[in-house]
Amino acid sequence: MRKYLFSGAVISAIFSGVGVLRATTAGPRDWRLVLMWISWAASLAIAIGTVAEEARDGELEL
Repeated sequence: MRKYLFSGAVISAIFSGVGVLRATTAGPRDWRLVLMWISWAASLAIAIGTVAEEARDGELEL
């Protein structure tokens, strides 16, 4: 679990989620807001997948 929390990619995805959340509360609600949430979810999934893949590759090298 620690490898996910301290990963730079996951941390940046979480901070970008804060920005999307602020845009949701302050901005207009239209189709662009939906695209922002979809792109945030995709970037978070990619970051988590990258950490998992690096951990798996590290286990294979041992």
